[in-house]
Amino acid sequence: MYKYTEQDKKIVKNRTKEFKFQVERRINGDLTEEEFKPLRLMNGLYLQLHAYMLRVAIPYGELSDIQLNKLAEIADKYDKGYGHFTTRQNIQFNWPKLLDVPDILSELAEVEMHAIQTSGNCIRNVSCDHLAGINSEEVEDPRPWCEIIRKWSTFHPEFSFLPRKFKIAVTGSEKDRAAIKVHDIGLKIVKKLGTIGFEVFVGGGQGRSPYVAKKINDFLEKKDLLNYLEAILSVYNELGRRDNIYKARIKILVNELGQEKIKELVDEKFEELSDKSLELNQNEINNIFNFFKLPIEKKTNSKVPIHSDKEYNHWLQQNVINHKIRGHSIVVISLKPPGKPPGDATSSQMRELSKISKDFSYGEIRVTHEQNLILPHILNSNLYELWSRLKKLGLSTPNFGLITDTICCPGLDYCALATARSIPISQKISNHFKEYSVQEKIGDLKIKISGCINACGHHHVGNIGILGLDKNGEESYQITLGGSATEKASIGQIVGPSFSTENLIPAIERILKTYEENKKKNEDFLSAFNRLGIDKFKEDLYK
Repeated sequence: MYKYTEQDKKIVKNRTKEFKFQVERRINGDLTEEEFKPLRLMNGLYLQLHAYMLRVAIPYGELSDIQLNKLAEIADKYDKGYGHFTTRQNIQFNWPKLLDVPDILSELAEVEMHAIQTSGNCIRNVSCDHLAGINSEEVEDPRPWCEIIRKWSTFHPEFSFLPRKFKIAVTGSEKDRAAIKVHDIGLKIVKKLGTIGFEVFVGGGQGRSPYVAKKINDFLEKKDLLNYLEAILSVYNELGRRDNIYKARIKILVNELGQEKIKELVDEKFEELSDKSLELNQNEINNIFNFFKLPIEKKTNSKVPIHSDKEYNHWLQQNVINHKIRGHSIVVISLKPPGKPPGDATSSQMRELSKISKDFSYGEIRVTHEQNLILPHILNSNLYELWSRLKKLGLSTPNFGLITDTICCPGLDYCALATARSIPISQKISNHFKEYSVQEKIGDLKIKISGCINACGHHHVGNIGILGLDKNGEESYQITLGGSATEKASIGQIVGPSFSTENLIPAIERILKTYEENKKKNEDFLSAFNRLGIDKFKEDLYK
């Protein structure tokens, strides 16, 4: 993983010192909340429903055992003993005191972490495929490119106050695990005629107006990446709406201008950058790539332990993925055990996972955008011992990719913008469908839940999406079907009137019954929905 240079360390240290002074001014009354707000947002600090929330950056979702242990210490020392892993591969602390935040940032800086640009109208944390560098089908590891983009975008003088927040994701595989088509910019590494470059997608996003991104470049040379990103951001910065927060994202600009026009404007701006000051040379690229070499020295014939324990075998089937290096596996740690808030990890779990990662995975942990964790380099022969240790932590739930592996925003339990609770809905679903045999029979199915139209729970791209609404003072839930954040990205379709909390699970059951009665052999839910169409599901759901 990337290691800070002395310049990096100095920048983060100075930023922490600067924010400490700003916090002191706010507490002393020298700054009003309105004056303080843009300063705290640029340092990842939100004011939520009950308390401040600090969002810590985990660039492209990669953590070391030392960093995870520090997060556990912060959870105990400054919060309520847990952290919440998010859909941008970050972690949030929901209960820090304002006075303590500079100290938290100072402790984060000790382990090469920060909260810079995790909020505000700037380029946010760059996200990535959680299997980057370790899956066999990718063209090239996208993590170094995420790091190059992070370096370019941090404190960019022109793009620190954009019309609205801006998100970039990168994948190196045909199979999209980074949801690039629902990002402001999505980059897909491709190989054409023996040369590696990028397909570029622009204008994806969710919220009030969900859109799938449009491709504006079939092949961008590596050397031109930053200049082309500069061109896109410059066009957006000049033409993006600043008079209406709901129409300020680049997705609105792309939708209004059209795919061809936005491509034309970006290409013109790219040509204007005639000095190509941001052109990358191969030595610069190689220098970044050197940070991301695999720690595994060689292939082995290490075998997966055989055991009669059903839980272990279910976990092997569901949460263990082939590594590109023979004799090794990738392990998904589900943060969705029955009845627990998705994405939450206690300080004791984080502390023990830090040790486990050091013992089994070269001290590496990854965060997925679906609110799970990954141990990326596990020797096959260690799988049973690893599972046993995860089980003691309550982290061996075998539900990766199944109906209880939900994505969920904090909802009305924490967020001042929410119109309904989302965590209790996720808990109801995970409890109702907790039996592995039930989940296995349903098969691959992604449920995503948002507590308001801002769609932080990504409900628009859930195979089954659930949106919490306030209906005459009562919580109700609107269902969408057919959404996907994969390479075949699609926005879910609303099935009809919303459901009460009590009627939501029965509604999901009826949807699953329609699927079960009409699916073809080995056909997953999304494929069946796309074949049958929404009318069949509507008919069965409301009859």
